Formats: sequence, C-alpha cells, structure tokens
Amino acid sequence: MTPYAVLEERARAVLPQAVFDYYAGGAGDHETLSANTRAWSAVRLRPHILRDVSRVDTATTVLGTRVAAPVLVAPTAFHRLAHPTGELATAEGTAAAGSLLVLSTRASTRIESVAAVAGPWWFQVYVLRDRALTRELVQRASAAGARALVLTGDTPYVGRKRRDRSSLAIPDEDFRVNLERLTDVSLAEQAPDVTFDDIGWLKEHSGLPVLVKGVLRADDAVRCVEAGAAGVVVSNHGGRQLDGAVASAEALPEVVQALAGRGEVLVDGGVRSGQDVMRALALGARAVLVGRPILWGLATEGATGVQRVLAELQEDTAHVMALAGASSVAEVTADLLAAPR
Repeated sequence: MTPYAVLEERARAVLPQAVFDYYAGGAGDHETLSANTRAWSAVRLRPHILRDVSRVDTATTVLGTRVAAPVLVAPTAFHRLAHPTGELATAEGTAAAGSLLVLSTRASTRIESVAAVAGPWWFQVYVLRDRALTRELVQRASAAGARALVLTGDTPYVGRKRRDRSSLAIPDEDFRVNLERLTDVSLAEQAPDVTFDDIGWLKEHSGLPVLVKGVLRADDAVRCVEAGAAGVVVSNHGGRQLDGAVASAEALPEVVQALAGRGEVLVDGGVRSGQDVMRALALGARAVLVGRPILWGLATEGATGVQRVLAELQEDTAHVMALAGASSVAEVTADLLAAPR
C-alpha cells in the first residue's frame, strides 16, 4: 500500500462510516474521482543527471506569501466531524508546517477563532443565495487577516454523490457557527446565478485579491483574469461535482498556456505524493492544494497529523526534486516532462 492508502485506512478505522463516506466520496460513478489520481501517474518525467543537489530548497511564494513548500491546504468542510477541535487543529498543523490554509465557507469553527491560531490563510467563498450574508463573511475574513479570497465557481448546484450520506447529520451549531443571523437555511445554499462579474464584487467588498477555483478550461481561465482575478485553481472539486469532468492534471497545461503568466495558476485533485507535486510544477502550476490527505491526518492525529502530512509531502517533494536534478522550485520546469506517447 502507498503511504496515502495507509493513512486513508487509518482514518477509516477511527471515523464513523458516514463521516468517512462524506469526505471520501465523489459524484456519480466516481469516474472523475478515479481519473484525478491516474492522470498524475500518466505524466512521465525526464530527469537531469550530474546536477549539484546536495541542498534542495522547496520554498516558494503564492500571491507573494512565502511557504515552505508548494503544497497548500485545500478548503474542505466541517472539520469538527473529523476531530473535536476541527479547523483549529488544521490551522495549527498547517502553520507548524510552514504552509497556507484555505478556510472553507463551510467551516465548523468561527472565522475569527481560526485566524487567531493560523499562519497565512485565505478564505474560500461560496456566493450564497443570501448575498448580504456572503458580503458579511468576506468582510469578516478580511478583517480577521485573510490574505486572499478563493471563489469556488463550479458549484451552482451540489453534485450528486454515489455514496449514501442520509445517515450523516451536520450538527446545527457547526453548520451555523459563522451564519448567526441565518433564519432560512435555504439562503445558505450556493447561488446558481454567480457569474464572472462576482469576481469584482468580491474584490470590492473585501479589498482582497480573488482567485477562482474550479477552472478546467482555457477560455474560462482567461475570462476570470480579465474580470479581475489574481489567478485560478485548476480543479474539478475533488471529483465531487460533474462526474466525467476532465482530470485536473489533464486540464492544467491548457490553462497555464492560456494565461501565459497573467495570473498565478494553482491546481488540486488527486495529488498524493512528491512526484505528483513535481509533475504539477513542471506542467506550470505555482503550487498544489491537498484536501483529503489533510482530513485523514486530522482524523488520526489532530494538529500533529496535519503537520505530519504536510511535512512528509515536503520531504517527498525534496527527494524527487533531487532525483530529477532540481535544487529549487524554480528549476522544476517543463523540460523535465517527457513528450506524450
């Protein structure tokens, strides 16, 4: 078993089945969920030899923020389902690893409480049916120290999951922890009328740069940047939205080429090893985001588990960079990619 598979099985052993299924599941028949990991494996590398790799530096920057490695924590929902201290533990472990947390709109801990223990962090945004509530959330995030917003653009409606989640009940106090004045729960659902214009709307009300997550097409990436986005996250929502959607690794090259340096490009979906991180960088990503591995680390060891997942990914990335002849992230370039067969 791979280290990721071992960690997943450890998490399965400690989590209620309904919670594990909620985190692990994908939409439909899991076509995209499965394709995400396979697609990274299909990217072959062409390493250099006889390079001085006695020291390997994995540090980089994302939107000007320095991180220890090009591995960030993706936004995922309701961490208190995985661990009693929830997002507080996630934030502490992320900060200890020198990484950056993207806090979910669906967090089960108050924004301000997470900010108090976090290192650098961004706030993931669903534009809700109650737009006034959305405005309040992004303003609170900005006031609490978020450095950017990440607008999720691929969820006008929630994808239908194959795994039965009917037995999973989100505690009301967790669901409403950042939605104090909510009277109609339906108004906290994602708005289906979100457009590119909302990028500017979010910038205006938060004063923060905005990245758009859920981009799988070159034309959409260009429109995001033209509408004011600072960058995009190539993502299919971890296979949880449109089943049959292209894998993130397959969509990444055309997005990078289309933006041509006009905005930062990040990617998530199926990243499970240092090889995957290096493949993403060689394909043009600034950094990757990981979601499920963080949840499994949180479930098994709390903040320590989160830190361990990130530290092991950093160490693995440094190891494969050395084997490829790259002593810094800047040296992980397209020439390390083998031509497609």
